[in-house]
Amino acid sequence: MMTAERILVVDDDETIRQIVRLCLSDEGYDVFEAANGLAALELLAACQPNLILLDLRMPVMDGWEFARRYRGGPGPHVPIVAFVAALNVQTECADLETAGILAKPFDLDDLLMIVRNQVPA
Repeated sequence: MMTAERILVVDDDETIRQIVRLCLSDEGYDVFEAANGLAALELLAACQPNLILLDLRMPVMDGWEFARRYRGGPGPHVPIVAFVAALNVQTECADLETAGILAKPFDLDDLLMIVRNQVPA
């Protein structure tokens, strides 16, 4: 039996995490959640995600710091898709190496499309 692709959702908004988890679980993905970048770093070894969905603006440790520490650690590194609630999305993500960007609020079809492009279920 094949194991499901694992996705780590990092967002301080519990509602967004729940919606994303339900949407992706229905598609057969294993979803792990963290409320901030520090919690996400602690979860990495346990969940070994195939993709990280990352909010940038969070308390404790923001998405930029998480990405910097994640990329600075031992590889291999999986793609990161950024969740951005910003008027100028490209500027927000200029210093961030991302596989994709989802502007908040996002459509679930767009979420599924970007996830499937990175990790087919």
